[in-house]
Amino acid sequence: MTTLKKCLLASFVLVFVCLSAGHSQAQTLKEFFSNESTPLTYLGVDFSAAKIEGETATAAEIINKFEPINTVITTESKKYDVAGAFKRSSISTFLDAVQTINAGVNPTTLKTNNVADLEKGLTPADIDKHVKKYDLKGQKGIGLVFIMDGMSKTNKEAYVYATLIDLSSKKVLLTERFTGKAQGFGFRNYWAYTIYKVLNSIDHGKYKEWKNKSTATAETKVAAVKSEASLMAN
Repeated sequence: MTTLKKCLLASFVLVFVCLSAGHSQAQTLKEFFSNESTPLTYLGVDFSAAKIEGETATAAEIINKFEPINTVITTESKKYDVAGAFKRSSISTFLDAVQTINAGVNPTTLKTNNVADLEKGLTPADIDKHVKKYDLKGQKGIGLVFIMDGMSKTNKEAYVYATLIDLSSKKVLLTERFTGKAQGFGFRNYWAYTIYKVLNSIDHGKYKEWKNKSTATAETKVAAVKSEASLMAN
């Protein structure tokens, strides 16, 4: 085999692998949104990248409330209906990764008294990098995590990225920033309510929007793969 033929063959194999990866990725999201029996693992609320504005509690007191917030969301599943919002009859729960990363929050950078500090916030690119820190201990399938971006006592709201990830690769499949209004007595209930509001937004419209977009995107990617394969065949 000539050097030119070897190079052409190597290039073909590389393109095929890349296209196959893109096809597989498209199918993963498409299956999740089109098949409600596709499993979902709930990972919890990640506070490790959040800024909290206007809270009178000390940073240490705030950090101690992260686990109770995650606990109430999982134990009061009728109110915080993660399964229902994502159209599943049931979900699995794996909080270890989030609990570990929440426990390592730096108390010196957690609080702020300036609302403007919350305006910039995280970007989808930041979310991509952030989830790579999770120790998922061999979990597989699709996982859901709520990554808290900012919590404003002045505005009485929190800013949260609802994020679906491939648990095997820690690749972000979908992430979108929501605003959830805060309400209730005590730190735990006040901020847990913001997740209730985000789940409500997903249940009443956003899930359907995601489903429609993901299905269309998947079909486009599949069509593109077929088109490129046809060109190579010719």
